[in-house]
Amino acid sequence: MSQIVFIDGKFYPRERAKISVLDHGLLYGDGVFEGIRLYNGSVFRLKEHLLRLFSSAKYIALKIPLTIEELTWAVVETCRRNKLRNAYIRLVVTRGEGDLGLAPWLCKIPSVIVIADKIQLYSEEAYTKGLKLLTVPTQRMSIAAVNPRVKSCNYLNNILAKLEGHNAGVTEALMLDSKGFVVECTADNIFIVKNKVLCTPPTYLGALQGITRDCIIELATEMGYKVNEEAFTRFEIFDADECFMTGTGAEVVPVVNLDARPIGNGRPGSVTKRLIKGFRDLVSRGGVSLGANLPRPRRLGDVWAKARRQ
Repeated sequence: MSQIVFIDGKFYPRERAKISVLDHGLLYGDGVFEGIRLYNGSVFRLKEHLLRLFSSAKYIALKIPLTIEELTWAVVETCRRNKLRNAYIRLVVTRGEGDLGLAPWLCKIPSVIVIADKIQLYSEEAYTKGLKLLTVPTQRMSIAAVNPRVKSCNYLNNILAKLEGHNAGVTEALMLDSKGFVVECTADNIFIVKNKVLCTPPTYLGALQGITRDCIIELATEMGYKVNEEAFTRFEIFDADECFMTGTGAEVVPVVNLDARPIGNGRPGSVTKRLIKGFRDLVSRGGVSLGANLPRPRRLGDVWAKARRQ
């Protein structure tokens, strides 16, 4: 069966799922996105993802043409049509078709795309033995440029850092800001553990307000651990007892080495292991079920047709 993709109110087989070459998402990376997970037939924390999508869109003055309820239906229905129970969902909103200039106001209506497929960012060995990180020279983008809290379609800052890590032989890379503070990895938030106290960089440094990051903060607090959101440097990582990354695609991954220096005893720590188990238990319950009675939005097919007739 061909993979089914949602684009602008309609469903297409993957080979016919296309956007205009004049879409400003393609030409300029002008758009926002969310990565979402489907676990055992339920979409995990979908509302939180959609609220963050709208926050990102608001920052770049992009008016999403669908409501949260309509996007919920589109995400769930895409998973249903692909007969998936466990998957990674990519929800993208681009500025839409315009001309070859930068002007976003010449784009008539944004495009909404939903893709659902399988994903595995890291091997099973990474979760049991941990990853090695490298600090790369590409710095995290300043919040005075494009605030990295926005999940924008322009990911060149992260991609350049990812390339540097790959060229050095590591799977993931650590990014610092211009003052040398740790911000995040190329696609994941980062945590350290010292004396059973967790610490993660604050969002005002440019770290993404990760959905999985927030889950871990909640879980750790429920387990009785103290969690601090504060700035730290590589010194604190080298001196930490444990380290791990979090992200929608990655989930919770131990980090055991930075810049060829072991972290703690060089193996995943007890706090990290406990949080991995707690997170896997958490995602196994709740969420928006694919069996939920979500009526098809009446106006879905007309939104783009009306805009393009104007």
